[in-house]
Amino acid sequence: MVMSPLGAIMMPALKMSTTQFGVVVSAYAFSAGISGLLAAGFADRYDRKKLLVFFYSGFIVGTFLCGIATNHHFMLVARMVTGLFGGVVGSVVMAITTDLFPLNMRGRVLGYLQTAFASSQILGIPASLYLSELYGWHMPFMLIVVMASVALVIILKYLKSISEHLQYQSDRHALLHLWHTLKNPQYIIAFATMALMSIGGFMLMPFSSAFTVNNLQIPFGKLPIIYLITGIAAIFIGPLVGRASDSFGKLKVFIFGALLSIIMVLIYTNLGVSPLHIVIIVNVLMFCAIFSRIIPAQALMSAIPTPANRGAFMAVTSSLQQISGGVASVIAGVIVVETTSGKLDHFDTLGYIMTCTVIGSMILMYNISRQIDLRDKKVKSV
Repeated sequence: MVMSPLGAIMMPALKMSTTQFGVVVSAYAFSAGISGLLAAGFADRYDRKKLLVFFYSGFIVGTFLCGIATNHHFMLVARMVTGLFGGVVGSVVMAITTDLFPLNMRGRVLGYLQTAFASSQILGIPASLYLSELYGWHMPFMLIVVMASVALVIILKYLKSISEHLQYQSDRHALLHLWHTLKNPQYIIAFATMALMSIGGFMLMPFSSAFTVNNLQIPFGKLPIIYLITGIAAIFIGPLVGRASDSFGKLKVFIFGALLSIIMVLIYTNLGVSPLHIVIIVNVLMFCAIFSRIIPAQALMSAIPTPANRGAFMAVTSSLQQISGGVASVIAGVIVVETTSGKLDHFDTLGYIMTCTVIGSMILMYNISRQIDLRDKKVKSV
């Protein structure tokens, strides 16, 4: 989240081209994807709280290294270290959520969890942009280190042990557990869906601030306003989408979000010089579309794995999301070209690619929803 808005200031500061910046962004994704796969075999063999504490601590160390980076290569290595640990945190949180809440409540729960991203926009991104203007781009990373350290203390003190899943374990070896998770036909479709959903977002995200400043001609100092208003709107949108997913059906809400995503992404990536209020409206509607896809998709995915391999399933899913996102960032860095004036060319091409990925994810998500419905009917008939 912090790399995207700082792109416009980090690229000239570290003398990075768009291709190099795309690689730096994707370095986190690739290392997170690798660590997710490596951790998947062990994800269901330990108390989930202990796993969360271990990987979250490593994430804090990696972020600190990003904050003291002095050149492109230092930042690249620091991002890789951060990804190795941070890439597992999200999957552990998802496994904990699935362990604690039944399916008919997960839409609402995930809706509230997604407001964490909105909060990072309201508190983190505008503050990061403000601090970067005053003290340089290093300072936002240090702010994350401080806030994450506070969160770690809260986790240690208040989060209870989560180990009920240990009683379902039958695989004696971690690699065997990973293999059984990877070869499950029902899981494969879910893995492909989440990977496809990640491609579009990772293509647009790294260059969004540079596109807004250089193509849409919004001053860099106005970026915090865009992120602030979008974040406030997202805080209300997340819970509403979650409740809608539980009330009207997760697949229906997902399809609505997918169609809205296609419309808004095509509008956004084809914008020219625009007034601030138009850019804000487009950003708010895009976030509404993103939440309307992510929340019901995560809720549906959580119904697929059994308690015995829930952690491994979430870890592999997160890993594939990160790897596919990393590939997307690199591809985007090759497609997008920065002109001498700073304007980004071929940004609209990313919108067309994302449209194709959204259509593909709708087809796959429909098949997943059918699988879950058929399984539930068999259980009820028995």
